[in-house]
Amino acid sequence: MIIFAKPYFLFLLLLIPLFFILVWLLMSVRKRRLRRMGDEELVRQLMPSWSRSKVWVRTVLYSLAFLFFVIGLSRPQIGAKLTEHKTKGAEIMIALDVSNSMLAQDYSPNRLERAKLAISRIADRLQGDRIGLVIFAGTSFVQLPITTDYVSAKMFLNSISTSSIPVQGTAIGDAIGTAAKSFSAQSEKSRAIIVITDGENHEDDAVAAAMTAAEAGAKVYTIGVGSPEGQPIPVDGDLLKDKDGNIVVTKLDEESLIEIAEAGGGAYVHAGNDEFGLNPLIDDIRKMDDEQYNSVIFEEYDEQFMYFLAIALAFFVLEMLIGERKSRRHLFEK
Repeated sequence: MIIFAKPYFLFLLLLIPLFFILVWLLMSVRKRRLRRMGDEELVRQLMPSWSRSKVWVRTVLYSLAFLFFVIGLSRPQIGAKLTEHKTKGAEIMIALDVSNSMLAQDYSPNRLERAKLAISRIADRLQGDRIGLVIFAGTSFVQLPITTDYVSAKMFLNSISTSSIPVQGTAIGDAIGTAAKSFSAQSEKSRAIIVITDGENHEDDAVAAAMTAAEAGAKVYTIGVGSPEGQPIPVDGDLLKDKDGNIVVTKLDEESLIEIAEAGGGAYVHAGNDEFGLNPLIDDIRKMDDEQYNSVIFEEYDEQFMYFLAIALAFFVLEMLIGERKSRRHLFEK
């Protein structure tokens, strides 16, 4: 299978028909000018070396050269295959709150987007550790199973929004339980759950869920997103209101998050605008004993662009060598 690393360059192929249209227009203009000079056949006899057919041959060759050049620019790749790799590290499940309260704008541009950016940056730092992603609101599910494929992790992360889960609410305990069940059988002691939320839990007993996860060998960390004084929630160009018409204000519940982290044997961090809080937690997780994992991943594709660029160069050279004049031997024919 062939894939293109930079497929947007393929749009340049739409220029190829324009080459032929441009040549046709130039030939038409030239023909009209010759007619103004006098008899068309006589003028042609006075210019015996010019070849109309070679103009079109050169145009075809130039178009072929451009075709292969563009394909080369788009970096065609082949040869991907699955291989097994052995890595050492910890397993980290991140539970991300996607409830409407995460749309509050006490972070730029909002709580959810700022959290996604922080997770993406952490993925760039990981080496050998395995990462998974659980999203939750009124319920939870695994968005990304535990993996060392950080590129896929970032792709799944980009698709997350508050509409990813239709049931609103903040079921932190359910999210911790889902994350705890998502670790691989290969890990026994190097397990960590990082819960990113504003802490307004209205659904279940998150402290009990954290204790259960800790008993199963996973540390539970919490990152508080938001401000104690609270912020309104923008929804569809307006502010979210309750059934009485009052503006809903979402506040950070630090006390609950501290309790959850203590019950889970981890730590609590308040997310800041500059340092979101994931870095110190990752540093603490790195102190755990590394475990060895067997992972099946895709090998990198083999680059093929150089072959297409070489073909393009050959067509460019051939196009320049042909020229627009007839062969000399025709000039002396009787």
